[in-house]
Amino acid sequence: MERIYFDNAATTPLDKEVADAMYQVMIHEFGNPSSTHTEGRNVRTIIEECRRSIAKLINCSPGEVFFTSGGTEADNMAIRKTVETYDIKNIITSEIEHHAVLHTIEELTKNGDVKLHFVKLTSNGHVNYDDLELILQNNPNALVSLMHANNEIGNLLDAELVGNLCEKYQAFFHSDTVQTIGHYPIDVQKLKVHFIACAAHKFHGPKGVGFIYISSNAKIHPFVTGGAQERNMRGGTENLYGIVGLTKAIENAYANLEKEMTHISSLKNYMIEQLKSNINGIIFNGDAEGNSLYTVLNASFPPSSIGEMLLFKLDIAGVSVSGGSACSSGSEVGSHVLSALKTDRNRAAVRFSFAKQNTKSEVDKVLAILVEMLNKSK
Repeated sequence: MERIYFDNAATTPLDKEVADAMYQVMIHEFGNPSSTHTEGRNVRTIIEECRRSIAKLINCSPGEVFFTSGGTEADNMAIRKTVETYDIKNIITSEIEHHAVLHTIEELTKNGDVKLHFVKLTSNGHVNYDDLELILQNNPNALVSLMHANNEIGNLLDAELVGNLCEKYQAFFHSDTVQTIGHYPIDVQKLKVHFIACAAHKFHGPKGVGFIYISSNAKIHPFVTGGAQERNMRGGTENLYGIVGLTKAIENAYANLEKEMTHISSLKNYMIEQLKSNINGIIFNGDAEGNSLYTVLNASFPPSSIGEMLLFKLDIAGVSVSGGSACSSGSEVGSHVLSALKTDRNRAAVRFSFAKQNTKSEVDKVLAILVEMLNKSK
């Protein structure tokens, strides 16, 4: 069976060019970048060239880019170490953040280290910026952690506005940009952000590698001790092969950004049109047709006997997608994002997420499968 992969927000296929670049250093470069001999210096040069390339793409100094194991580590590093370094007493976030952010903040709150403030959301899941400003006014010495784009419903944050508010009220601003790096131009100077997070596997790079941008205006304590790597910020021998793959993937993403954005946007828009035309009662979670990621579409299907089996049946039919609903299999466990938005528990939610390898014909095939399944469930 030829499968259709519409779960690119979870991870993307590795580009051949990326794999080839990684293979070359695997075969030819084995030195420890902390060693002073020729082999070590060669590897150190490669890593620093990668750092400079990434810094140029997001408009920062190479000294503000630190390689990590991915987005989760980057989020943890920004949140935990900002609280520790600056004795932060208030954290402002939303109920629909990624668990890498929410669980970290909840742990700090439980330990009594900080006070948690949830910013209000609009009915379709956008941040209420007036409420954000009110919280900032009343809570000095704050850290604001709001993701640039929601991984489940795709809503985009006005990060420039948030950055200006944080500057106005002297707050630190951390944004999980895992879903947007490689898919949108990112200029950290324009956004006035102190920390952003990246994971290479979201834009056709390898898993297990990413980076954190740390503004020179927000120096924090080391996250991993035990070595002087990453300018004493993260001990441990650098993941050379992953860093090379990350850099090749992000260079490719930005070199082809306009073309791929146009292609992927057309797929999402086409699927919205086809779902509306072929499935009565279909609705979309979040701001799907407005200020939203062009890679993500979260659809809510009319109540049917398939219900929670829809994802499983799609998998059996050769379609890989992700999902989430306010409850799962009759329990209260499910998508915290959809729960926060108070979506209908009787509707099965499916997240379709697209990438450059996807085609219009795949959308047609998935629509045909969905229509047949739903008709049989009546």
